[in-house]
Amino acid sequence: MADKVAPMNPPTSTDSIRNVVLIGPSGSGKTTLVEAMLLATGQVQRMGSVSDGTTVSDHDDAEKRQQRSVNLSVVAFDHAGTRINLIDVPGYADFAGEVGAGLRAADAALFVVTADAGFDGNTRLLWEECARIDMPRAIVVTKIDAPRATTPTRVAELREVLGSGVVAFELPMGEDVLDLLTLQVHAHASGRHTARPATDAERAQGEELRNALIEAIIAEADDEALMEQYLSGDDIDSAAARADVVKAVAHARFHPVLFTTTQPAGYGIDEVLDLIATGFPSPLLHSIPAVQSLTSGAAVALHADANGPLVAEVVKTTSDPYLGRISLVRVFSGTLRTDDVVHVSGHFTLDSGHEDHDIDEKVGALSSPFGRTLRPLSVGIAGDIVAIARLTRAETGDTLSSKDKPVIMPAWRMPEPLHPMAVVAHAKQDEDKLAQGLHRLIIEDPSVRMERTHETNQTVLWTLGEAHLDVLLDRLKTRFGVAVDAVPFKVPLRETFLATAQGHGRLVKQSGGHGQFAVCDITVEPLPHGSGFEFVDEVVGGAVPRQYIPSVEKGIRTQLERGLSAGYHVVDIRVRLQDGKSHPVDSSDMAFQHAGQLALQEAAAKAGVGLLEPVSVIEVEVDDAFVGAVLGDIPTRRGRVTGTQPAESAGRSVVSAEVPDLELVTYATALRSLSHGTGRFSRAPRGYEPMPQNIARTFMTAAHEPA
Repeated sequence: MADKVAPMNPPTSTDSIRNVVLIGPSGSGKTTLVEAMLLATGQVQRMGSVSDGTTVSDHDDAEKRQQRSVNLSVVAFDHAGTRINLIDVPGYADFAGEVGAGLRAADAALFVVTADAGFDGNTRLLWEECARIDMPRAIVVTKIDAPRATTPTRVAELREVLGSGVVAFELPMGEDVLDLLTLQVHAHASGRHTARPATDAERAQGEELRNALIEAIIAEADDEALMEQYLSGDDIDSAAARADVVKAVAHARFHPVLFTTTQPAGYGIDEVLDLIATGFPSPLLHSIPAVQSLTSGAAVALHADANGPLVAEVVKTTSDPYLGRISLVRVFSGTLRTDDVVHVSGHFTLDSGHEDHDIDEKVGALSSPFGRTLRPLSVGIAGDIVAIARLTRAETGDTLSSKDKPVIMPAWRMPEPLHPMAVVAHAKQDEDKLAQGLHRLIIEDPSVRMERTHETNQTVLWTLGEAHLDVLLDRLKTRFGVAVDAVPFKVPLRETFLATAQGHGRLVKQSGGHGQFAVCDITVEPLPHGSGFEFVDEVVGGAVPRQYIPSVEKGIRTQLERGLSAGYHVVDIRVRLQDGKSHPVDSSDMAFQHAGQLALQEAAAKAGVGLLEPVSVIEVEVDDAFVGAVLGDIPTRRGRVTGTQPAESAGRSVVSAEVPDLELVTYATALRSLSHGTGRFSRAPRGYEPMPQNIARTFMTAAHEPA
């Protein structure tokens, strides 16, 4: 159960709030950084209180079993009169849906990388996404005391990958750090923060990085006074320079680099806290997407005003066995209070398969999130992030607004789930529990899509990758108590005739009383792909009575649904009913249905049946360095490359191709490996094409093997 502690005072004002999302690959030290900040501000008394789940992190046991973060979590605390909401998101690409929610809730991003490892491809893509939405961002380089750590090299690499706006603010020197603006050396080894002027040797050591910093500030701020001081060799006004930096950071033009050690008593934490409190913008400076009025349909501009109209958004939904559903909400405008009646709206503009929401609901108890701990809160003002208990209808992505002036916020960009897996309940008695559990999962995680395919009779989960799927299955078992078996996803194939053939269907049965008699003769001919099915009545002379001709067609359509060779729907054929016989007593609707099926089966045996497979058009966006690998891989998947062009992002290209769906089942995972995490793709159905006979025989053989 989520822990409850002493109440939390609301922020003093919207201007005093900082919402910061932490982004970085697994193993970069995000959790340790959060722990160190909490320790430095007196929120916890020891390191490890985050990672062991007793106070802050790990929304469920899946994170411990996965040995990595798989959930978005928020830790709210106060520092120097500022309410800081740290939004920790998973670093693995399979949980990009959590990252998207974190970006929506945040006003700035703190990227966390290690001093002894590179800037991975997925993290760089997230940097570019932040740049697209003009989100202020900075970088913390962790583990600077690791054996292979080299500060100048790491800064140069970051500037090369991320752009010239990335500039170091400080230079680690053993157990101390040199502030490149003030030329003060800060020491933390004793556990106390002390500062002294740098020696000549230390100033010389930091000269190159300091010059780069000052030149970047001058270029961004266009500060003539600072330029004159710098060019004349005078001591620069560090306070004025820092003010210029704050403005540039807030407008996403300048990205400071700070450093921390692996030890919580080491340097860097105070500087990170100061950057968040004084360098990152408040919600007042963060633009809010225009909302749409549900009464007039007009666009409504918003501002982060605690006295304005209420507009909030559910960025995360989870459940607690004791507290029920818990909604993590970012308040964009207005003030939210316990027992308020709000309007819940959502999914009107989303092709998500979720139920549309357009209802009023009473707000439960408000809390300030501290990871798993919920600290009671009286109100949630504009800019703050709060947890609400027992919003029974609201889902992730839904908008909360005034019931008198309901609005809906535009949806944030959600990654498309492209990794399918079919699931079945392990035991028949678990089938109802499975349906309920899947519904709960979709409410909590909009990056998963559920599909019930009637052609293959499968329940399919579309996820972002294997790790994402593993977590979902784990939650079904541990949280909802239903054992689930994952079974291979079946691509819905089609059957068709390979040639024109005649079929004779004869049903003659006599077993006392009325018998069964029906005869029909048909010709079946293949049609161009995409034509579907045509039935043509060519009977003359009443050989088949008029009332039984629809019966023949119905029987043939039933057989088409069942398949003729491998159990797949038959398409792209024309059936001509040309002749037949009837009996005045023994003929019936059912008899002619059966005769039509027999005739179709005989024609299929003569003509031969082939399989058609669905083909999709895909667009793969990837770093230029991996275009060759993608181009080489597509033919191995029986695909055809149709073009290559530059992407909108510099240094990236888009490869267009047509690939059979059978070869795309695991492509999301394969592309991630192939492109070192820099690739992503989209797909759209193109139609069906003939499957090569050697592959088709495998499916046909499998269809006739005993279950």
